[in-house]
Amino acid sequence: MKKYIAIVAAIAVLGMGAEANAWSRSGGGTGPRGGTWSSQGGGSCSGGSCSHGGTITGPRGGTASYGGSTTCNGGTCSHNGYITGPAGNTWNHSSTWSR
Repeated sequence: MKKYIAIVAAIAVLGMGAEANAWSRSGGGTGPRGGTWSSQGGGSCSGGSCSHGGTITGPRGGTASYGGSTTCNGGTCSHNGYITGPAGNTWNHSSTWSR
């Protein structure tokens, strides 16, 4: 499940690069052992700030959720987000970078 959560987090952060009013996505797949996973999410951007959120369900039925926002002002951007695993544990993360 950690691998799937990491993939979702990477997709969410990469999706923040394009300015858009709103977006949604869904996906899924089959792992090497035949287990399936599915995900759905969405987000929106306005005035230099983008937010996103969604869920992913792993091959054993556990669901994780994630969300966050990225704001850019001048040449500096900052991101704050979270991932909550199927057991209810939450990982908060943040970063700042310059363009």
